[in-house]
Amino acid sequence: MKRFFSTGIGCLAILAASSALAADLTADQIVARNVAARGGLAAWNRVSGITMSGEMDAGGKQDVKLPFVLSMKRPHKSRLEIVFEDKTALQVYDGTKGWKLRPYLNRDDVEPFTLAEAKSAATVELDGPLVDYAKKGTRVELTGMEAVEGKQAYKLKLTPKNSTPLNLWVDAASFLEVKIDGEPRKLDNKMRKVAVFYRDYKTVGGLTVPHTLETVVEGVPQSHKISVKTVKVNPPLEDALFAMRQVGAGQQNQH
Repeated sequence: MKRFFSTGIGCLAILAASSALAADLTADQIVARNVAARGGLAAWNRVSGITMSGEMDAGGKQDVKLPFVLSMKRPHKSRLEIVFEDKTALQVYDGTKGWKLRPYLNRDDVEPFTLAEAKSAATVELDGPLVDYAKKGTRVELTGMEAVEGKQAYKLKLTPKNSTPLNLWVDAASFLEVKIDGEPRKLDNKMRKVAVFYRDYKTVGGLTVPHTLETVVEGVPQSHKISVKTVKVNPPLEDALFAMRQVGAGQQNQH
């Protein structure tokens, strides 16, 4: 879910002017309008950290919502807390290595990230994949236009420096991201495509952030939604918050 929290602000005057020229835009021009719509490069460069909190679907047949807090700090630190049955599950990455605590599985000892989990965490960008994409070593190509939830969108192919290529869709009118490829999942011995939809953008601290994210897995009728309630830009985030530590049952602290 870490990719899901990396989009930003809209600037309506720029959006209206840009949409008239939409038909002949290049990939670079689309990215530039996207960054402007999200608040501009200067605004994002001033962001050293961000914290989001809200609720996410627990999964399964029951309509259970789990409180969560996601904190991210440059360059690649992240901490996700999820409260389940009065216990706090953790997924933490310090920029080099990661660890997790899963009391909902009756695992009360800290476990290291798998290689796949660490690789995924290392690719998450606080400001999303398009801001300063060239400096990040990502190649962006325009592959066409497609309808996403009834609206025309540019389909961009992103090839990160140290990660698998993925597709991202940018709305042709607002220039905000509306959809991105998620990491494929193996279900019933078959790899299934995953898509994440961004909705309900709101402006916070000069940045426009989606407050609803929905993950859809190919062939699975039930989706997974995240509802963001609060966003804090540049909150105090000490490096110790992302450090490896031994946390046992009854010793889990929320921040």
